[in-house]
Amino acid sequence: MARESLNLMQGTLDVLILKTLSWGAMHGYAVSRWINQRTDEVLVLEDAALYQALHRLERKGWVEAEWGVSENNRRAKYYRLTTIGRRQLSAQTATWREYAAAVFKVLETA
Repeated sequence: MARESLNLMQGTLDVLILKTLSWGAMHGYAVSRWINQRTDEVLVLEDAALYQALHRLERKGWVEAEWGVSENNRRAKYYRLTTIGRRQLSAQTATWREYAAAVFKVLETA
């Protein structure tokens, strides 16, 4: 059980990135900015962790990347969700909802 919980915690960034990319293709900085803004600046991603996660998701086939030009007219790698990535997002979302509900049952116990 402890091993599964640890894997779930390590998967936090993956599911956040997958959800972010479900809105459309984005470069890394835009992914980080979207998560930061969506969480009212509670979650701030370190660049190294973000890009390691994006590359890991790309190796798994959950995201695809191609080079493009950013809104600042700079070369940037844009990531988009694949069909497999959408299925993975759905599965991970269900798991996270169950996990969060269980944690809140404990936290809300009087």
